[in-house]
Amino acid sequence: MEKFIVSARKYRPNNFLALVGQESIATTLKNSIKRDQLAHAYLFCGPRGVGKTSTARIFAKTINCLNPSEDLEPCGECESCRSFAEGRSYCIHELDAASNNSVDDIRLLTEKVRIPPQIGKYSVYIIDEVHMLSSAAFNAFLKTLEEPPAHAIFILATTEKHKILPTILSRCQTYDFNRISIEDIVKNLSEIAVKEGISIDTDSLHVIAQKADGAMRDALTLFDQTVAFCGTQVEYSAVIKNLNVLDYDYYFNLIECSLGGNFAKALLLFDEVLSKGFNALYFIGGLSRHLRNLLVCKDSSTLKLLEMAPTLVDKYKVQCERCSFKFLYDSLAATVKCEADYRASNNQRLLVEFLLIRLSQFGKPQPQQQVQPQQQSQGQAQQQVAETVRHEAKNEVVAPAVSGGFSIKGIMQKAQAATTVSVVESNAVKEDKSITKEALLEAWKRMGDSQTAYPRLGTAIKQSEPVLEDDNVTIIFNVSNSAQKVWIEKNSILSLTKFLQDELDNRNLKLLVKVKEVVEQEKKLYMPHEKAEFLLKNNPELRELHKELDLDIK
Repeated sequence: MEKFIVSARKYRPNNFLALVGQESIATTLKNSIKRDQLAHAYLFCGPRGVGKTSTARIFAKTINCLNPSEDLEPCGECESCRSFAEGRSYCIHELDAASNNSVDDIRLLTEKVRIPPQIGKYSVYIIDEVHMLSSAAFNAFLKTLEEPPAHAIFILATTEKHKILPTILSRCQTYDFNRISIEDIVKNLSEIAVKEGISIDTDSLHVIAQKADGAMRDALTLFDQTVAFCGTQVEYSAVIKNLNVLDYDYYFNLIECSLGGNFAKALLLFDEVLSKGFNALYFIGGLSRHLRNLLVCKDSSTLKLLEMAPTLVDKYKVQCERCSFKFLYDSLAATVKCEADYRASNNQRLLVEFLLIRLSQFGKPQPQQQVQPQQQSQGQAQQQVAETVRHEAKNEVVAPAVSGGFSIKGIMQKAQAATTVSVVESNAVKEDKSITKEALLEAWKRMGDSQTAYPRLGTAIKQSEPVLEDDNVTIIFNVSNSAQKVWIEKNSILSLTKFLQDELDNRNLKLLVKVKEVVEQEKKLYMPHEKAEFLLKNNPELRELHKELDLDIK
């Protein structure tokens, strides 16, 4: 029986053409080989599983290949290529810095650097996870990296570029590897599935690609896991079960419940999700992503941001047509806040259930009402009155003269016009009340008492006295430190502003959070030497006397 090799190793790229999602880096490296402009040190950095080490190996094999192709791909048949493939190459050396990170390991490496290559032109040293080197090892490596022999090339690979010393970075050509897109992962997996004789649909491949989060190696590992569970006939339902992924249909159905105002069915759906073993926080995160995807579908220009299977994209397009922008915005804001408050909540299930009830209120259909006069702008009301007067004048001309210039219809229209004007005037936009210091202090105290969910915030409100600016609508909330300011602006500024607007009946009211300045108190003098220093500092005559007589003042 043939020994099984995992897909991540079996289908590891062995030439530049096989690299997935890193075409620009491959082109740059090939051009440097073509023009014979090789640097002595390279740094490959980026997330895990995106091809850093594979690219380093391909690059090292290509520059030592005895018969490269016209497009600068290694031939795979010369002695240099075969020795590398069989693991016996003396020209290409790999060092794992995670387990060889001491000064002694680097000293052994620097001694090897002096030995010229036996086959090929260069001795290539690939140091993986280079950020794991100790500071002493970095310093020991620095001189060799700065002035290596002409035949030596170093390729450093890392996932944490920020941990590398600036002196090392300045001596390397840096290449940033990006996460691999979902489309590229799906395309590569589909090709591998054909080679392996595995039947798998596009939706399943998209689930695997999204779970991999931009890492090709992770995608191949999940692919092997799925095939081990499903066999050669892979179905979507088996994939989401094996990978513990919540079906998108739950989110589509939940939004339908919210649009219909059916919170009871939404709660039952959430209970079903929990019964399947999914975490409530995972459910909230998925719901936020679903609302984000619906929001993205609202505009054709942002539709490209939706990285989903074609069948799912069509479902998102259909559902987003039924969702208003306000509903999506309010729902997304509510889910994000719920996700932020989840860990601090004592009753997490109730927190999520309350979220679902709120979403049902956001999407609940409102009864169609005729536009009332108070909902019209003042210009519209005036236009309506003018139209009424015109019709009235027209009817008066047509009315019989025996009525003395008046008609029953004209009188009724005059009464209707007068009523319209009075309704418009009485229902005009209500003016905001002027804010007084006394009313503000009372509302401020009530706001502090209302913060039962955040007792520390209530304490901070009570300890601070609000400041009303000259514009009579801006209120300053002074806090003791910048941490309080950041927390309040992130979590509570909107609710506090709304509270004060309702209490003070002023919709233009604005609340600003500022860190109050601490007035430095004058230092009191207690010790004799402090008093002596103070006297010398503030009395020039005493300083001169002290200098001339060499006095010792205590």
